[in-house]
Amino acid sequence: MNTITSTLYNIMEWITKFAYVNLLWVTFSLLGGIIFGFYPATTSMFAMVRDWLRNNPDLPVLKTYWNYYKQDFLKSNLLGTFLNLLFILIAIDVYYIQLNIDEQMSWTYIPLFAFMLLVAIFLFYIFPSFAHYDLNSFGLLKNAFLIMLINPVLNILMTICLVSSFFIMWQIPALLFIFGGTTYAFITTWFSLQAFDNVQQKQEDI
Repeated sequence: MNTITSTLYNIMEWITKFAYVNLLWVTFSLLGGIIFGFYPATTSMFAMVRDWLRNNPDLPVLKTYWNYYKQDFLKSNLLGTFLNLLFILIAIDVYYIQLNIDEQMSWTYIPLFAFMLLVAIFLFYIFPSFAHYDLNSFGLLKNAFLIMLINPVLNILMTICLVSSFFIMWQIPALLFIFGGTTYAFITTWFSLQAFDNVQQKQEDI
C-alpha cells in the first residue's frame, strides 16, 4: 500500500508541476506584453523541463523560472527576432501563392510545404538547444539545424509523439489549456537531449 501511495503521490506531484509551469508560461508571456514576453517565458519553460530531465526535479519552481526569465530576457528576444523573420517569410510566401492560385503556380506548393515541414522540425530543437547550450543566436540556429539533419529517426519519433499528444488533447481541450505548453516542451526536450548526448558521444570518440 505504501508503494501505491508513493507512486500516486509522485504522479500527482508531476501533474501539478506540469500545470504550474504551463500557467507560469502563459502568465509571464502576458507579463511581457506577449511581444516581449513570449520568448523569455518559453525558454524559461524549456530550461525548467531540462532541469527536471537532468535529475533536478526539486528546484523551487517559481524562483527558478523567474531567474531564467530575467537572465535570458534579452537573449531569448534576440533569438525570437530571427524566428519571427522566418515566420514572416513563410507568411509572405503563403500569401503570394494564394493570390496566384492557378495551374502554373500549383507546383510552388511542394517546395513551400517541404520548407514549412523543415522549419517545424527545426523548431523542435531550437528551444531545447537554447536551454542546453550557451551559444549566441546564430550559433543556436546553426547548431539546432545541424542536429536536426543528423537525427532523422529522432525527428520521426518526436513528430509521432507530438501528433499523438495533440490529437489526445484535441479531444479534451482542457488538457491542451492546462498542459499543452509543458507537454510540448517535455517531449521535444527529452528527444533533443538524446540527440545532444549522441553528438557529445561522437565528439568524445573522435
